[in-house]
Amino acid sequence: MAADATSLLAVRDLTVTFATKDGPVRAVDSLGFEVHRGQTLGIVGESGSGKSVTSMAVMGLHTGAEVTGSVTLDGRELVGLAERDLNRLRGRKMAMIFQDPLSSLHPYYTVGEQIAEHHRVHFGSRRAAARQRAVEMLAEVGIPEPKRRAGEYPHQFSGGMRQRVMIAMALACEPELLIADEPTTALDVTVQAQILELIARIQEERSLAVIMITHDLGVVARVAHEVLVMYGGRAAERAPVETVFAAPAHPYTRGLLDSLPRLDDTDDAPLRAIPGSPPSLLAPAPGCAFAPRCPRAASADTDARKRCERVRPRLIASDAHAVACHLPLHPATAPMHHIRKVTP
Repeated sequence: MAADATSLLAVRDLTVTFATKDGPVRAVDSLGFEVHRGQTLGIVGESGSGKSVTSMAVMGLHTGAEVTGSVTLDGRELVGLAERDLNRLRGRKMAMIFQDPLSSLHPYYTVGEQIAEHHRVHFGSRRAAARQRAVEMLAEVGIPEPKRRAGEYPHQFSGGMRQRVMIAMALACEPELLIADEPTTALDVTVQAQILELIARIQEERSLAVIMITHDLGVVARVAHEVLVMYGGRAAERAPVETVFAAPAHPYTRGLLDSLPRLDDTDDAPLRAIPGSPPSLLAPAPGCAFAPRCPRAASADTDARKRCERVRPRLIASDAHAVACHLPLHPATAPMHHIRKVTP
């Protein structure tokens, strides 16, 4: 099915702040992006960069946090929406696949009962019809003998099969937006590939908008049309996936790519780690969050280094490539406030 060019999800100036005993933690800071029907946005970054917090904010699941900015789904504002209204949208218009399917599935109910309940809540269907829908969804995601397996419990499934169950549950009510938060974590390479192929196939069939959250650049290269790199709760870079891998502009993105093992490395070649540690979100730096770890800032002249340390960089775009950096690897020309559609 051809991708619909219409923007489905638009995020503007999203900020998520948690109150802690040590002070406020701004886990996501003035983030903006768009996701279009039939396309996949990959969000990457180290642990603590704000990827999962962003996805939970889109779903309206941060009940204990201060969420500001704008999140619109098909033109409807979600920030500040009543919980009752959000519940109607979750599952029906937007759905999420979480990292650990075993902890997300209820151990006391069969997988068929859990998928059927999800369908009944949103459509008010009879039990028999909902049960049939559960069996159909298990078959669609490639679980053999779906009628029999629908009567089994989560612990009776392998890790890969449990993740297929989660995908079946997420898609049972035919949402338009699917958020996959580290969907291949702890799965072996073969099963990872199967899960990614499954998501890609269903996306093409339904023209789904997908947000793929991961720290694995291999996953991004396989499924994403566009990539948003996050660091310290902020957008560091965004570009079409081919551009990110061929010509990254942010030193942090370059560091992530350099840290990947290469086939042409010798057996004793050391891994190329990014020096230093992620920034503290309790006391964020006034300038670029990556400056203390940035090799370009370290080798720059005094004035340029001070600018990196003291002035927060804006997201600057050249064509479809945007970077928030005072010392980018490639120049950019104009401010960019969101992610535009990129045709794959």
